[in-house]
Amino acid sequence: MPVNRDLRILYILLDGIGDLPSPSLNGKTPLEAASTPNIDALAINGKMGQVISVGKGIAPQSDIAVFNMLGYNFQGQKYVGRGIVEIIGCGIDFRDGDLALRGNFATLAKDKIIDRRAGRDIVKQEASDICAFLEDNIKFNDPAVSVEITPTISHRVIIKFRHNKKYLSDKITNTDPAYSKVNGIGIAKTDVQSMVVQECKSEDDSEVSILSAKIVNEFTQKCISLLKEHPINLNRISEKKKPMNVILLRDAGNSISSLRPINEKYGISCSCLVDMPVEIGIAKILGMKLFCSEKIDDYETKGKEVAEILKSYNLIYVHIKGPDEYGHDGDALGKKSNIELIDQNFFGQFLKNANKPYVIVISGDHSTPCIKKSHSDDPIPLLVSGNGIKSDGSQRFTESWGSKGSIGTLKGAEVISTVLSMIHTQRGK
Repeated sequence: MPVNRDLRILYILLDGIGDLPSPSLNGKTPLEAASTPNIDALAINGKMGQVISVGKGIAPQSDIAVFNMLGYNFQGQKYVGRGIVEIIGCGIDFRDGDLALRGNFATLAKDKIIDRRAGRDIVKQEASDICAFLEDNIKFNDPAVSVEITPTISHRVIIKFRHNKKYLSDKITNTDPAYSKVNGIGIAKTDVQSMVVQECKSEDDSEVSILSAKIVNEFTQKCISLLKEHPINLNRISEKKKPMNVILLRDAGNSISSLRPINEKYGISCSCLVDMPVEIGIAKILGMKLFCSEKIDDYETKGKEVAEILKSYNLIYVHIKGPDEYGHDGDALGKKSNIELIDQNFFGQFLKNANKPYVIVISGDHSTPCIKKSHSDDPIPLLVSGNGIKSDGSQRFTESWGSKGSIGTLKGAEVISTVLSMIHTQRGK
């Protein structure tokens, strides 16, 4: 795709950026409480609005939220599931009929889940050793079944089941109590009554769905049994850390579908700077030119890298981690501080190093309010600023300014096309 030399768009999704007023911030959201001079300058010279990334009443996971924010809403189509997206992101061998699921190492105590992320302090070697141990020691009742367990980052793992004689089904429920699945789309639950490992159930009466659920349940029980006295967990307990003694599974997928490439969809050259398997998988599925950072939270280096990459592409999508984790932890002060670091280091470096003219679009994939400690369907602020974009009087990139901005409320799948229309309309005047 040839580059339009007059078009440069930096499209930033701040993971879990949206929030609600917090008591620990005197009734402000983390965005409202944070000092963000670089983003404020962009807001003053731009237009604001807000986005509901997937739909009202849907508290989305990042995978489906990012697809929507890139213009793919899957209406009338089967969604492959997060397990498939992360399998692709990790480059794991997969064939139709295998079963892929996203997993979390979690901490179980007396049959209760006390931490879905086992303290968020799992190092790579711990995860790698336990995954290898489980692969070597889990023997299924059906010898035709095998499992591949791949650690990714921190508590995150990818699970792939294969049956040598049968095509496995994705019509099964999650064992992770914090997420449900509707038409293949993972949705965060905001009203979990009991944090216990859920029994995986078939969603239809087919033999393969019943078999697939049985395999998942057998895997779960054998993981719990094998990990209970594992030396790594005993060592973690001695160090007052939470053991990683269960794997919670969600978002099954059993086939890879193709989507219209993003360059073809918009008629521009698109690239991305992303870090996590889920975003890498999305980039591969959509045919985006992929760039990855060495460190997820090195915002300063990211800002410099993005400025350089933007010289060669019409649009670069950047996914910035950080705010979401503080939201899940209920740490409004931490989220505020993280936002300030992103403003100073990422935006500061980009604005210092980027060649003008360009348009900056800032939003998020979903809201993760600290008072809820989970994803929600609350609107996410949207800012469009830069070359040819006229100010609508907005002063800051916050939820309140977004709610009264001139762009109004958009669906996630409308954002890029709306921005392109704004740019073309402005230039046509």
